[in-house]
Amino acid sequence: MSAAGEGAAVASLGELLVEFVCTEKDGHNRRATAYVGPFPSGAPGIFIDQAARVGARAIFAGAVGSDAFGTVLTDRLGAVGVSDALIRVVDGVPTGSAFVAYNSDGSRDFVFNIAHSAAARLPGAGEAIAAFIAHGTGVFHISGSSLGDAAMRETALAVARGLAEAGVAISFDPNIRKELLGDPGYFAAVAALTALSTYVLPSEEDAAVLFPGEAFEAYADRLIAAGAESVVLKRGAAGCLGRDRAGATVERPAHRVEVVDPTGAGDCFCATYVGLRTLGLPFAASVARANAAGALAVGRLGPMEGNSDRPALERLLEPGS
Repeated sequence: MSAAGEGAAVASLGELLVEFVCTEKDGHNRRATAYVGPFPSGAPGIFIDQAARVGARAIFAGAVGSDAFGTVLTDRLGAVGVSDALIRVVDGVPTGSAFVAYNSDGSRDFVFNIAHSAAARLPGAGEAIAAFIAHGTGVFHISGSSLGDAAMRETALAVARGLAEAGVAISFDPNIRKELLGDPGYFAAVAALTALSTYVLPSEEDAAVLFPGEAFEAYADRLIAAGAESVVLKRGAAGCLGRDRAGATVERPAHRVEVVDPTGAGDCFCATYVGLRTLGLPFAASVARANAAGALAVGRLGPMEGNSDRPALERLLEPGS
């Protein structure tokens, strides 16, 4: 297994945000109340932070404003060794933001500022492809959360296609936004990235939209036959289920943990799986540690605050823990 700083790198691209969490439930972001934050956030940002924490070399392409919130993000990613070669600091626009309010039924209401912030001002596709290749990228990850904005979607697709042509593996978390399914460009991008990917990492909610009525084994086998190396289904409180090209099927139950904040758990799962595969860990072992990372992620308030390192994952996997 490679140590941090050796071997192929994991790369990602997309929105960097600061998040504020409402301290009261069922307010739907519609009434004056207290919020806590700023927490570093953005699905691809959570992903790359976790990938670095499990030991992968990591590089990210994104943008922040030249404000205090931008510093929150660059300090957080820099502290775990994520390369900032492609993180732009943009004057004159604010760092992207998200406000989240939780409801008693477990649902969440978000207010995002992405399109009119620095978050949407990604480096150009050509610049990103060249820098990722120069950095020795072995896997490039995209979250479906980055596909809602048309310009970000175009860049993400161009980078994924360019890197795939250069032999870089593509990892995709569909992270479906149901409110965007009426946009033909969004759904086409999700379908294109699913078909392009080496690692396909849907949630149960994603699978219900992308593969309605199909059993996991059916769509996993179809995706693998079309070129995927593995398909891993995130099932939340039910754990996870994975299948790989060698025909191995792995099912892991969920760990019993107190859920404080579920935001970012799926991103931590994906990052741990992709990071450990890049480091050479076998399929089943990577799935087990990804499942553990998802469990640890929900235990602290804030989307990145439950991110974990390898020793924490191993402790959770110890018998009797």
